[in-house]
Amino acid sequence: MAKPNNTPVPSELPVSPMTLQSHIASRASPSANGSFERNLALSAASKPKKPIVLHIGDPIKYNPGTYATFSQEFEVIRPSTPERERPEFIRALKERRWGDFSAIFRPFWGTGGEMGKWDAELIDLLPDSVKVFASAGAGFDWADTKLLGEKGIIYCNSGLAAAEAVADFAVTMIISTFRHLPWCMGAATFISSSPHSPAREEVFRACHTHATAASHNPRGHTLGLIGFGNIGQHIAAKMGNPAFGMHIAYHDLERKPAAVEAQLRAVFYPDLPSLLRVSDCVVLCTPASPDNTPLITASMLQHLRPGSRFVNVARGSLVDEEALADALEAGTISAAALDVHADEPRVNNRLVRMATQVYCHDTGHPRPGRVMLTCHNAGGTIETHIGFEELSMRNIMDVLRGGNGITPVNLKHFKPKPVICDDYKNELS
Repeated sequence: MAKPNNTPVPSELPVSPMTLQSHIASRASPSANGSFERNLALSAASKPKKPIVLHIGDPIKYNPGTYATFSQEFEVIRPSTPERERPEFIRALKERRWGDFSAIFRPFWGTGGEMGKWDAELIDLLPDSVKVFASAGAGFDWADTKLLGEKGIIYCNSGLAAAEAVADFAVTMIISTFRHLPWCMGAATFISSSPHSPAREEVFRACHTHATAASHNPRGHTLGLIGFGNIGQHIAAKMGNPAFGMHIAYHDLERKPAAVEAQLRAVFYPDLPSLLRVSDCVVLCTPASPDNTPLITASMLQHLRPGSRFVNVARGSLVDEEALADALEAGTISAAALDVHADEPRVNNRLVRMATQVYCHDTGHPRPGRVMLTCHNAGGTIETHIGFEELSMRNIMDVLRGGNGITPVNLKHFKPKPVICDDYKNELS
């Protein structure tokens, strides 16, 4: 499993998008007079040449003030949509169409990815001048961050901006697994598919009667978090507080500081099987592994308590979905909720049936929809996109003035390259 280091470990409760500015300010490289923005503005008139930023994707929408400073300090080049298609993008890199640019800037998750996976074919064509790649989104399985680091390029994601939204969504999914929301919703909207199907009123009454016997309050149950970065800690803060009263357990490749554990009342488990054995509901909230191999496999699922619950707000590639469907059918898992899928936008057919079926034609008895399925929506709020855009710009500003970025993910692979743009760096510092 990849180290869940997509965002810095906070010293207090996880940072929400509402406090993103204060977190950025605390992480940004200090300037000589303590005013980052003023130093940027003062340097604009004197520097002979602006560093070039390659802006891939849609224009800025939400943060015009930051972009005014950003575009004043950097020469921003935005390739057209046809130029971002992989064959043309490769051609442009080979011919150095955009010069010796210093940064790659992708402020939106929905655009800017037309060239496909950032693998060796693309990365090897980048000019030596590139120092930072800052992108929207928390996940980075679409970019070879190890290779970027070895080439001297810091990759910064924007997971910090999405943490609040993803955690909120995870709370909904956790509650769904305890209260069987797909069953309750499906029964209320049931439409007969054959003349032999029962009437909607019968399905409604059956759910009203039988869902009660299968439902539980989350309070007092153990929530097992796989990954304890900003998203995991946000979930812990929400579900472990008096409102829900769950016991928090977690597994991570690196144990978090004692102060973080104490504040969130979280118990560390050094290996994944031991976490699964104590958890009533497991939430997967860690970045994808570098090789996209599943973490939740058939053998790993055997460690779960019978009737436990499973939620995935991380990456679909981390779960063997056929093994998960087997565990649901066997009753090892009583309910699941998945926001991400292994082959998006295609959703596993067995899981779809489990999500939608509220009447079993074979037995003639109602049965619950045991799975909640959504369309990779967990981080999708306006506030998240505002944060993506802002944080991506701030990451580039920080790296190009000598810092390591605010949310770097590949520093352990980073190999520094010779300093460029010395005049620019000196003027900012």
